[in-house]
Amino acid sequence: MGTTENTSSSSVKSNFFSRANLKFNIYNLSYLPRWVIVLMDFSVLVLSFFFTILIFRGTGLDYVITPYTGRFIGAFFGVNLFFFWLFRTYSGIIRHSSYIDAVKLLFSQMAVLVLFLLFNFAYEFSYGVKAFLNTAFFINIVLSFCGLFLYRVIIKQTFEAYFSEIGKEKLIRTIIYGTDANAISVANALKFETPSRFKIVGFVDKNNQNATKRMLDLPILIKKKKLPPLMRSVNAQAVIIADKSMSKEEQLTIVDQCLEFNYSVFTVPLISDWQNQKEISQKVKSIQIEDLLERKPIVLDNKSISKQLKDKTVLITGAAGSIGSEIVRQVLSFNPKTIIILDQAETPLHHMYLEMQNTGSNAKIHTIIADVRNKSAMNMVFKEHLPQVVYHAAAYKHVPLMEENPSQAILTNIEGTKNLADLSCLYKVKKFVMVSTDKAVNPSNVMGASKRIAEKYVQSLQLKVQNEGEKNVTKFITTRFGNVLGSNGSVVPLFTKQIAAGGPVTITHPDIIRYFMTIPEACQLVLEAGSMGNGGEIYIFDMGKPVKIIDLAKKMIKLAGFIPDKDIKIQIVGLRPGEKLFEELLNDTSKTLATHHEKIMIAEEIQDEFETLHTDIEELIEKANSFGNDEIVMQMKKIVPEFISMNSTFQLLDK
Repeated sequence: MGTTENTSSSSVKSNFFSRANLKFNIYNLSYLPRWVIVLMDFSVLVLSFFFTILIFRGTGLDYVITPYTGRFIGAFFGVNLFFFWLFRTYSGIIRHSSYIDAVKLLFSQMAVLVLFLLFNFAYEFSYGVKAFLNTAFFINIVLSFCGLFLYRVIIKQTFEAYFSEIGKEKLIRTIIYGTDANAISVANALKFETPSRFKIVGFVDKNNQNATKRMLDLPILIKKKKLPPLMRSVNAQAVIIADKSMSKEEQLTIVDQCLEFNYSVFTVPLISDWQNQKEISQKVKSIQIEDLLERKPIVLDNKSISKQLKDKTVLITGAAGSIGSEIVRQVLSFNPKTIIILDQAETPLHHMYLEMQNTGSNAKIHTIIADVRNKSAMNMVFKEHLPQVVYHAAAYKHVPLMEENPSQAILTNIEGTKNLADLSCLYKVKKFVMVSTDKAVNPSNVMGASKRIAEKYVQSLQLKVQNEGEKNVTKFITTRFGNVLGSNGSVVPLFTKQIAAGGPVTITHPDIIRYFMTIPEACQLVLEAGSMGNGGEIYIFDMGKPVKIIDLAKKMIKLAGFIPDKDIKIQIVGLRPGEKLFEELLNDTSKTLATHHEKIMIAEEIQDEFETLHTDIEELIEKANSFGNDEIVMQMKKIVPEFISMNSTFQLLDK
């Protein structure tokens, strides 16, 4: 029984002093109160003082010469404590000590040295003898500073050693691409990150100039050809791109090389965008598919946009959607007087309202649940709020769904647009900006054709009011762009969900390509086009290079850390009804005109006479309310002769 108790007792003791338990105790140790730090500093002063006495006694010299030894010692320690208080050397948290704390200690000790040397000079002048040995006092001060600084370094290093929540073997061995201030700041931030994610093993200098040097006691690696062999040489698993002088092409090359060998790639914002060290480490993120778009930053004419929106009443339809909500955010930054967010989706609209409440904007916010198809409801909105600018983003946009429900595409995309455009004329709205799509160009599906008819109506209405010579007429502007990354219905959220579920990732066709743009980019260009438009224009945006969807899928799978067709399967499911292999931004008969913005062009489309088009659209809306799908689509093809159905049951109507 006694043996069992002894064994149990020794086991408890060994567990108590185990590394894991010691780490737990250190981790839970709260920050030391200031009086404890002052006491520790005072102890260092006492030890330094007596060490100095012992050193000089060994040489046969006395440190303190004056007979008033007690008074001198009291004054020495009192003055030290005063300068500790003056320079607040005890106010820093020791485990987070930095060079600032070392500077404070140096200043306090130098102040003591200067003060006592002056005192000793005055004492010798008055009494003909020194109060203490100057050389001994200097050594005393040096020992004090070294002791004060050294114990802080020891405590700091101890906490760094024990504060790692993840074992060293679990940290991602990482190199930082770059050797500038940006790269050093990233490395420092990650070093103090808790819990740690990365073990930095070196920096990469793309200019190959510092092969024999080190930074932060880490080697500077030279990239001779490709990055993966260099990463293998130091057993690195990931790279953080911190060199902001790199071109987009260089960045894409590195990403492609690393993904080919299943290395992780991380990116970090510019140093000027950081607020504090904690924020730096949090913003080191895996490179996103948006980062790989071959795109230069968009420069906006903020003065022109501000002139249009500042102190104005702005109505945004479809405000709870991915595009509409981003337009709301960007419009809000230009200080409108009133912003009206309108959508028929209750919950997303409520979320949008809550988000806007937290922006701190002075703009009045009105949330309206209504359907753009309901003209009387829209009339009430215009009558009550009298908007001066309208951004019309409400639409049905899913191609397969609209192919099965053409009547709904007519009633929302066409009748809804017609209601808003007519009311904009009636209530003298200054500008009406319609968000369209590249699927309206040579449409191959009902959704694209419905948006093209809406474009035609808006253009013809502009032509009508101009021909009638009315003053202060509404300027109708259309913006047309391709797929938006991350928007509702985009392939990117779909692929993300499929990858998270373990696959397969579904592609409609191996050769399908699309133009892509990020949501903020698209909305920035909508605001820019709206500000520059004089009425009747269809603005098309520079979408960059088209992206092959199967390549996009493979890249997303690799970015998620998987191997395409091994860990995650890619499945070809066939083209959906109405889907093209590639989208266009211009009709075959259209030309483009340049604008002052390099990313925005004007499409010169043939404009229809208002009366004829108005009659055809009224007939189409009537059929949408009363007739079957074939009759509806046939009327659409009459209005848009270039509408040729693809992969659809409506192909028979083209024969």
